[in-house]
Amino acid sequence: MKKIMTLVLAVVMALSLFACASADDVTVMTHDEYVAAEMDTEVTVETYVQAHQSWWNDQITVYAQSEDGAYFFYNMACSQEDAEKLVPGTKIRVTGFKSEWSGEVEIVDATFEIIEDAEPWIAEATDVTGLLGTEELIDHQNEFVAFKGATVESYKYSKGDETVDTEAAFAYGWDASGAEGTDADLYFSVNVNGETYTFTVEYYLCNETTEVYEAVRSLNVGDVIDLEGFLYWYNGVNPHITAVAPAAE
Repeated sequence: MKKIMTLVLAVVMALSLFACASADDVTVMTHDEYVAAEMDTEVTVETYVQAHQSWWNDQITVYAQSEDGAYFFYNMACSQEDAEKLVPGTKIRVTGFKSEWSGEVEIVDATFEIIEDAEPWIAEATDVTGLLGTEELIDHQNEFVAFKGATVESYKYSKGDETVDTEAAFAYGWDASGAEGTDADLYFSVNVNGETYTFTVEYYLCNETTEVYEAVRSLNVGDVIDLEGFLYWYNGVNPHITAVAPAAE
């Protein structure tokens, strides 16, 4: 009996050592290595939480960034208890699969662990106003960025071959089908250097209790504003805006 117990303990210890060795042997990618990785391949990165959308159904969507680049973790597995720990600046190690949806490169089917005792790090907004309309802009995808001196236009959206002009400074939902009091994203158009861009306040990131949601609902066509947010992509640049203020003089 003692021999059997000794054998069982030896097997358990061996498996534990193997698990620890496997965890230690995980290769953490630099951002450049992540960018170079093929789609649908497994990737592991270490980075810092900058913000996250609402937790639901044991999942959470996280905006993250390091000194060398940014990431978007879509519907990452997460308990409600762990979601409360994902405050801005928290360092995490994430393993998932590199994927793309309508131009947005993201990590899906991901799990994470918090790296304890790591110094927190929060990104400063990078001014990318001058990169709008250029091929270089996508190099900053998912980063925390700023846009300066944008002029609010009436919000327009495409309906088949038709362009619909709402004649308003913002709309509830991309096709203006939402309404006040619903879980509606806010969409608005701005003009920078003669070109029009669509920006979004993502409801599950910044809802009606936030300053930015109210600021966008207070916009008027012709207002000149400065903005900050995450450089999300949806069939072209479509930033998720987190702050709006009158343009600095």
